[in-house]
Amino acid sequence: MRVLVTGNLGYIGVVIAPMLVDAGHEVVGFDADLYADCDFAGAGPLPKVEQVVRDIRDVGPADVRGFDAVVHLAALSNDPLGNLDAELTYEVNWRATVRLAQAAREAGVRRFIFSSSCSNYGAAAGALVDEGAEVRPVTAYGESKVRAEADLRGLAGDRFSPVILRNATAYGASPRLRLDIVLNDLVAAAVTTARVVLKSDGTPWRPLVHVEDIGQALLASLDAPRETVHNAVINVGGGRENYQVIDIARIVEETVPGAMLEFAAGASADARDYRVDSSRAERLLGWRARWDVRAGARQLFDAYRAGAMTAEDWQGSRYVRLRRLKELMAAGVMDSKLRFVAPRV
Repeated sequence: MRVLVTGNLGYIGVVIAPMLVDAGHEVVGFDADLYADCDFAGAGPLPKVEQVVRDIRDVGPADVRGFDAVVHLAALSNDPLGNLDAELTYEVNWRATVRLAQAAREAGVRRFIFSSSCSNYGAAAGALVDEGAEVRPVTAYGESKVRAEADLRGLAGDRFSPVILRNATAYGASPRLRLDIVLNDLVAAAVTTARVVLKSDGTPWRPLVHVEDIGQALLASLDAPRETVHNAVINVGGGRENYQVIDIARIVEETVPGAMLEFAAGASADARDYRVDSSRAERLLGWRARWDVRAGARQLFDAYRAGAMTAEDWQGSRYVRLRRLKELMAAGVMDSKLRFVAPRV
């Protein structure tokens, strides 16, 4: 297939784009490249694909004409960014997603793979939830994904098939590393400070999934017969890979020599608390997670040592999305709507 991948220069996209190429697809990337100076050497170079550098809010029918499928990853990527400006999160993650899908349908694109989130389940009190469970988002990020899903499913038709993949919390090494996700952050803290610091009481449940396993689910969604995945919502992650946060921290403590587990001052319960059933992914896509958290922690440990990560790296802005965007705004390079208004130095 000829596939447009939005967000291909982000944490997940730089891992998935070469997987699509290796599978025989022709890939074109579409990304504003907000994090152009945030590469992580410990995970290798960025992949080379044909690239359009543009904000997803500016997409039109001409941008998607001639493609067989769209893989839509581009988004403001987590809860802290949503807290920065909820309306901006809705504009990028919801409204721009719907405009992209409408443009794709108008241009004759047959399949639209949407990277959604298990954050939609939100405050489920640790319950095991499947795709039919009530969504209870507790952040603007989760709410933006819920709204986008509803509108995408309303666009489905005989010639346009949305597929919604609700990804669990991602982890794993990437050339565009993020440290604002739980396992990546805890391993970085352990490697650079010998401390595994929990900011919650450790009791909430989280479903986790390796970034490469997200890629395998995307590939399976492209390859699957239309009748199997048309307008489907599918959890990617969970199953055997549901963990309480305290258990993730203990795995990190065991993985990194000399690291010690401790709780941050004022650590308290977290409203986000859910376990995810991934049996539909197994049934429809033949997908099962190849990675587990213990193997992921080892991969990250090796990558951080290879990249000579320091405590300054862990605490700085390079690998934390909200910190980097605030830095660009403070420097006058970017405005409050995340539009570049001056060249980056």
